[in-house]
Amino acid sequence: MFEDLSLQIPKGHTTAVVGASGSGKTTLLQMINALEQPDAGSIAVMGRPVPTEDLESFRRGIGYAVQGAGLFPHLTAEQNVTLVARLEGWSDERRQQRFQALLRTVGLDSDVSQRLPRQLSGGQQQRLGICRALMLQPDVLLLDEPFSAVDPITRLGLYESFEQVATTDPATVILVTHDLREAKRLADFMVILDQGEIVQVGVPTDVLANPATPYAERLIESQLS
Repeated sequence: MFEDLSLQIPKGHTTAVVGASGSGKTTLLQMINALEQPDAGSIAVMGRPVPTEDLESFRRGIGYAVQGAGLFPHLTAEQNVTLVARLEGWSDERRQQRFQALLRTVGLDSDVSQRLPRQLSGGQQQRLGICRALMLQPDVLLLDEPFSAVDPITRLGLYESFEQVATTDPATVILVTHDLREAKRLADFMVILDQGEIVQVGVPTDVLANPATPYAERLIESQLS
């Protein structure tokens, strides 16, 4: 997929990775989270090489939220969000305090706690997916099109929740998205991928105003013209 790819993600900021389907966006996230291994070269996360062993411990420092939330259907909202904390041995009090704080951050009422995913709206499920990714207060948050499966009105509410999260739970965020408007609103930096190659990197407003290649220009015109 990738050849001679070199990319440094700014620490403590949100970087949007955009590109057409098949450009390598999700593969990039999977390599950061050690779900995929490079054939050559190296990947470092927070200044440390991605390990080949003890991956569970490594991944606890990384939050991962995906399109459609990916909640376990047989667990309640609270059980879904706090699962990783229970596996880490957190006390009931600590889990509950963190869970309630996350609900407030993303704008959910505590009455969702005992509901199953099928009893929740798509927007509620997506908010809970973000809560689960943030439960252990990770240094790195990977978001794979987390807002694309909901209607436009709900999506605006999710954007507001994400912006609140960025304030209360700051992390290095990598947001994969097809939506350039979403990237412009939520990200500090933008990376455009095309078939595994980086074609442009920069501040979203600069990238969108000054596409560096014909591919970048077509991508931008297809959404913003």
